[in-house]
Amino acid sequence: MTLLRRALLWAALALAIAAALVAAAQSPLLQWREPVYIIAGFSGIVGLALLLVQPLLVTGLLSGGPARRVHIWTGAGLVLAVVVHVAGLWITSPPDVVDVLLFRSPTPFSIWGAVAMWALFATAILAAARKRLGLRIWRLGHSAAAIVIVTGTVVHAWLIQGTMEYVTKGALCLLVLGAGAWTLRRRRVWRMLR
Repeated sequence: MTLLRRALLWAALALAIAAALVAAAQSPLLQWREPVYIIAGFSGIVGLALLLVQPLLVTGLLSGGPARRVHIWTGAGLVLAVVVHVAGLWITSPPDVVDVLLFRSPTPFSIWGAVAMWALFATAILAAARKRLGLRIWRLGHSAAAIVIVTGTVVHAWLIQGTMEYVTKGALCLLVLGAGAWTLRRRRVWRMLR
């Protein structure tokens, strides 16, 4: 990939993420919310944005070669974003978070978010145990968890009627799904499943 194409990709990536954040920041639903709730919500948006960055790092589109170290740090940032998201919601409404974590919540978006969160934590554990598991088992587990994380997060984000504006949220969700599917295909994950 040429330097110009890589620069255009970075610009498009920054635009997609910035548009979603700016549109959410202008939401009238934020007027009466506590700062902790706002931080929790924006941590969720940042987490969704990092899910777009992760597959692009793995395939080398952002760096010219696989950027494994940056992928690891971005994954750690993703875990932190989810922890801040859940902790902030816990501070504002502990009973609701308990219901979500125990899969008792009546709202479907909560269940999708909880499944994605637990899969993310499982992925972090897999990453820490990578050397002990062997490359094939690790890659298979990591890829399966990534599918659950991306799917669960996108459905979670899409079903929430909150501060994210529909067009930018929809575009970011489609980009995350597309980048994830493209990366799985490019990395030939499906062959490992046979």
